[in-house]
Amino acid sequence: MSDGPNTNSGQVPAPRDDSGEVIGVRTGMFGANNGGDTSGYGGLVRTVTLPGAASRPYGGWFDEVADELEGALEEQGLLPGNAIEKTVVDRGELTFHIAREHLLQVARTLRDDPALRFELCTGVSGVHYLGDKGRELHAVYHLRSLTHGRLIRIEVSAPDSDPHVPSLVAVYPTNDWHERETYDFFGLIFDGHPALTRIMMPDDWQGFPQRKDYPLGGIAVEYKGAQIPAPDQRRSYS
Repeated sequence: MSDGPNTNSGQVPAPRDDSGEVIGVRTGMFGANNGGDTSGYGGLVRTVTLPGAASRPYGGWFDEVADELEGALEEQGLLPGNAIEKTVVDRGELTFHIAREHLLQVARTLRDDPALRFELCTGVSGVHYLGDKGRELHAVYHLRSLTHGRLIRIEVSAPDSDPHVPSLVAVYPTNDWHERETYDFFGLIFDGHPALTRIMMPDDWQGFPQRKDYPLGGIAVEYKGAQIPAPDQRRSYS
């Protein structure tokens, strides 16, 4: 997706780092097991790989942003290596992976530092990687600097057994409903959110339907007199 003619201006992306971390192997088009893949690509085998950390120079203004962020954190008495777990440059985009206990401080720094000024967070997306053991749940924030015409991401992770990350509503109020939606679908608990309740599913819904381990079941749907069975009762083409 294009971000306009001035976004990422002067960017010279670093080459993609192909030394990523393999977290699983996927078979078929959709990774379904037990005959659930009806796409005809049942023999397809692909590895699931997360991009590895990039090495300097990152290219263009990516180095400027990284240098300013690391320097600002040091001035606050926080070692950048403790806050930034890795810096990824992949497909021409810059992502800082942040330790969740330092997320609030890093977000405030990105927003308030005059040389950074990422004033706008356009939302948070949830991701569930079953193979990423100990950090299965990810929250990805999309930050835009209106001052400098730049776009970056920050990402935090949490294990299924402890699905807590700090809320960023105090820093970016527009995240209110986005965090509720991510909680609703993935079960990520945003500590400090003013009203973390479901926003799409009924209040009494059991489980979090966009997790990869959520059962492929459901309820039958009636549409103009036709009865459509629940997904786990439909025909298998295997």
